[in-house]
Amino acid sequence: MSKEMQNYIDDAEKALLHTYNRYQIVLDHGDGVYLYDTDGKKYLDFVAGIAVFALGYNNKEYNDALKRQIDKLIHTSNYYYNVPAVEAAKKLKRASGMDRVFFTNSGAEANEGAIKAARKYAYLKDGCTDHEIIAMNHSFHGRTYGALSVTGNKKYREAFEPMIGNISFAELNDFESVLDRVTEKTCAVMLEPVQGEGGLIPASEDFLKKLRALCDERDILLIFDEVQCGMGRTGYMYAWQRYGVKPDIMTTAKALGCGVPIGAFLMTEHVGQSSLAAGDHGTTYGGNPLACAAADKVLDLFEEYRVLENVREVAPYLEKRLDEVMAEYDFITERRGVALMQGLVFDRPVAPIISKAIENGLILINAGANIIRFVPPLVITKQNVDDMIDILVKSINEM
Repeated sequence: MSKEMQNYIDDAEKALLHTYNRYQIVLDHGDGVYLYDTDGKKYLDFVAGIAVFALGYNNKEYNDALKRQIDKLIHTSNYYYNVPAVEAAKKLKRASGMDRVFFTNSGAEANEGAIKAARKYAYLKDGCTDHEIIAMNHSFHGRTYGALSVTGNKKYREAFEPMIGNISFAELNDFESVLDRVTEKTCAVMLEPVQGEGGLIPASEDFLKKLRALCDERDILLIFDEVQCGMGRTGYMYAWQRYGVKPDIMTTAKALGCGVPIGAFLMTEHVGQSSLAAGDHGTTYGGNPLACAAADKVLDLFEEYRVLENVREVAPYLEKRLDEVMAEYDFITERRGVALMQGLVFDRPVAPIISKAIENGLILINAGANIIRFVPPLVITKQNVDDMIDILVKSINEM
């Protein structure tokens, strides 16, 4: 490490609030599926900013679209319409199959809005404010208070309790555990179709279909958090489309802006007409022209580059190569995930392996203490997979 890089790290530790244990590199720029640090060292990136940079780095068409918008208009507030927001909303509706869009600044903020919409929907039915939400154990929905309240991991919540009330937790893929928690006050069931931080665990088709039937029968809203698993990562624009189980409310973010902070919560027309109204929710920055220009271009490029087709072609190869690695080491116990959202489960902490991989020029991330998560740019090739496996195996052997 150069003295310059160490100085940056030292300055960061003095200036930034220490809420992250950062890896000891300072990233400077990216190109394609590679990142470079301030010393010029090259890294193959299989994290993509935590499933954000779906199109890879330094995409000229994307960059030019943002530059054009910067020269026109960056922000106006939501007291006025702007063209990029209208265009992005129309394309997002087509991609998602939903009817109404509210743009936010992040995935956590989108989940906050989804929770509010569900409770307002129930409030309008009976005028009560004691409605309940069922979420899933091992889920992750964000760090803000509402999103944290439905996050099914005590270690994230316990220091900040009390959370918002009337939340209970069921087990993913255990329909009876959901039924056990349903009461006449239940207004929503909320889950990730593929749990990310919770361990790369997909919901089963049978479980989702039973939830949909339950919610239809009892007028309960089904909320899908597609912040990480959405935007093509499973080979479908949104993971629920894999099973044909449509939610009433859906959240999205991460790859929606490919690096520019933008999220959204979306809903069916029925929920849109029966929940949030003028004055119920708002955001200063959400839906601004710059962020929406990013989303608008991303949605265009997904089609132009046939991103979904690439995911469906490369993902089986990634699964095959990860299975080969698993077969080589008895301390790797399982491969989990869907398409380009994969995890290898170890019987020991993976932090030393990830650190060694970074040292060897490969950026990886964990999901919990003993899982290595693979969420690369969606434009990776089979050669990129081979290169990643070579470095991963080298790093495991060196450890």
